[in-house]
Amino acid sequence: MSHAVQERPVTVTPRRPLSHARLPRWTPAAIAVFSIAAGCGIGLAAGWHSKVQWGLISALVFVLTTYAVTTKVEGSRQAKDRVATSLIWVSFVLAVVPLLSLAWVTISKGMEVLDGYFLTHSMNGVLDAEAGGGVYHALLGTIEQVGIATLIAAPIGLLTAVYLVEYGGGKLAQAVTFFVDVMTGIPSIVAGLFVLATWNLMLGFGPSGFAGAMALAILMMPVVVRSTEEMLKLVPNELREASLALGVPKWRTILKVVLPTAIGGITTGVMLAVARITGETAPVLLLVFGTKLINPNPFEGAQSSLPLYVYEQYAVGTDAAVARAWAAALVLIAFVMILNLVARGIARWKAPKTGR
Repeated sequence: MSHAVQERPVTVTPRRPLSHARLPRWTPAAIAVFSIAAGCGIGLAAGWHSKVQWGLISALVFVLTTYAVTTKVEGSRQAKDRVATSLIWVSFVLAVVPLLSLAWVTISKGMEVLDGYFLTHSMNGVLDAEAGGGVYHALLGTIEQVGIATLIAAPIGLLTAVYLVEYGGGKLAQAVTFFVDVMTGIPSIVAGLFVLATWNLMLGFGPSGFAGAMALAILMMPVVVRSTEEMLKLVPNELREASLALGVPKWRTILKVVLPTAIGGITTGVMLAVARITGETAPVLLLVFGTKLINPNPFEGAQSSLPLYVYEQYAVGTDAAVARAWAAALVLIAFVMILNLVARGIARWKAPKTGR
């Protein structure tokens, strides 16, 4: 007995290519050039004179054009990925352009006055409305005040962070964390008023660079604590356990293993704190008062500082005073950059060697 076998039709599924069309590598650059041209054209046609408006239109055109072109060639899924990348680049450019613009304006205007004479002379005997004078007294005051504030705040902040990460865990640690968070948002004028009320009014001391340094240390401490705390948390617990398993005491493990491992991040946090306090004017204005004379003693008498010098000269309003203000601002930026480079070098020198 034979059975007829019914043949079923065979459907052949079309083979999908393993690779799909991709845009050339130069496409983002071409889209960027087109977007800039389109943004400038739209701005001119609309009668907008602000370059910021032109830039925002260009950024919007860049994102939309990237999505449209990528969807047409590569598909919607790849288009979403490219749009996310484009948004990251646009955000980066929007953040860098003001920074570069500020640096360019400061350098171009500050170099008109900045020279060896400006760095080695004070304003003693020079009227604010006249040309001449220098920034030496303010630079000396900034170095002393920031140095004293760092010597006060950095060890206290470092030890506090070590306690919170390595030893803390009870109510005391919670209270310390709470007050550190509160101190992070304290306005600089409040720190200055606190030192003014205690050090100057209650204890009877006069204006000095040390009083300003104490106010700057109050502003610096919470930044050091928070940054150091986060860096210490990044140190793997395996390193601590390995050291403790060898019989090394905990304090020595922290000193020889934990801190050297996190020294790079700790140094960065300290420099961020230094950069914050270097530009403060309110505490200096309240506690240091400012002077045109060179006062190398930070513990007695009024001093000046670079931020206060910039404020005083710009407030005068004459061409010579404004030029000195720009030059002092450039010196302030260079001072912070030099401190960062020195700190980076020390951190790299002291960091543990990972090579064999």
